[in-house]
Amino acid sequence: MAAGVSPHLHHNPAILAVLVVTYVGIALGKIPGLKLNRTGIALLGAIAMTIFGGVTTTEAVAYINWSTLFLLFGFFVISAQLRLSGFYNVVANAISDRLGHPVQFLFVLMLMVAGLSAFLNHDIVCFVFTPIVGAALLGRGLNPVPFLVALAIASNVGAAATLIGNPQDMMIGQVAHLNFGQYLLWSIVPVLFALGGSFGIIWLMSLRDFQSAAKAPKRNVEAAPSEEFNRLHTIKGIVILVVVIGLFFSPLPKEIVALAAAGIHLASTKFRTEDLLGLVDWSVLILFLGLFVITGSFQSTGYGDQAVQWLAHGGFRLDAPPALIATTALLSNLINNSAAVMLLVKVLDLSHPVTAYVLALANSFGGSLVVIGSVANLIVVQQAREMNITIGFGDFARLGVPATLLALGGLLVWVIC
Repeated sequence: MAAGVSPHLHHNPAILAVLVVTYVGIALGKIPGLKLNRTGIALLGAIAMTIFGGVTTTEAVAYINWSTLFLLFGFFVISAQLRLSGFYNVVANAISDRLGHPVQFLFVLMLMVAGLSAFLNHDIVCFVFTPIVGAALLGRGLNPVPFLVALAIASNVGAAATLIGNPQDMMIGQVAHLNFGQYLLWSIVPVLFALGGSFGIIWLMSLRDFQSAAKAPKRNVEAAPSEEFNRLHTIKGIVILVVVIGLFFSPLPKEIVALAAAGIHLASTKFRTEDLLGLVDWSVLILFLGLFVITGSFQSTGYGDQAVQWLAHGGFRLDAPPALIATTALLSNLINNSAAVMLLVKVLDLSHPVTAYVLALANSFGGSLVVIGSVANLIVVQQAREMNITIGFGDFARLGVPATLLALGGLLVWVIC
């Protein structure tokens, strides 16, 4: 046995093998010959850890960060109630009324999507907004592609503003025990810079598209069926959301606050339990559960710490802002943003809040690079495809790459300064 290598590390190569195979599968998004998606691959990886890695069920359960899962579930229910009440549809339709001025419409669209994504499930925002906005754009004879790409980018950027904007930020906040208010104050400057920069890039690079498309004949396109607006329950949902966010500035555990809000919504006189729970993204919860077991098992071997030390001896310090930003953005696009963050939190020292801040922002900003960078992007592309709107890889990258590089550059300057 080599000096300095613990027996536990030496005798667990199976854990490393399972992690590598699982992450390769997640990066590919499938396993040839099987109908698995990333969630199924992560779940199989967790099961493999107990079979081949010698991880006991007690250890597997201990590796799961339940507070993160509870927080996620609570916000899925909160978002589901607002969706069923018709809140998202009203906002999307109100934005679409500004289509007479394309640049103004682009600005309002990105601002509203970013704002909603900061406090609600940004995947749901994209899911609901895309068909409504797409239909309105086609109806006015405008080219929908740059606007829908802008919608996805604004969602990714806006989600970085708070610790509840997306599942990865929730997990980082819970694992690193971050203060909600302090993170918000630190992140707001780079988020506003990224949002403003993205708007400027999309406006300048697509202005000719706006003008040429405006001359195209209008098309009568109907938006997908949407939830009927219910004023009383919309007000109820907004009030509860505001109270929840307010309580996040208190010492109360965030997951308990979110679960209490979910409980209030489940005890509804309007919406059935199965309707609310039917909108919960169970696949994300299961994905996180599987990844917690996989990465927890990996962390227990010491391989991660050894790799970080080896990189540091070679002059590559993973916790240095330039390295962390580049690594996070790259991994988020190669192996899925959730899987990337789950792995990085196991090898980084998150006792320094700024390291956790950078990880959260770089992950969210990096999601706008290409189509596969985040689930929100894929939702927009898929929803658009159902309306015969094609957003190709190049169409997205043409706007996403410069917007992402500008956002990450602004983040680096903010950290250094």
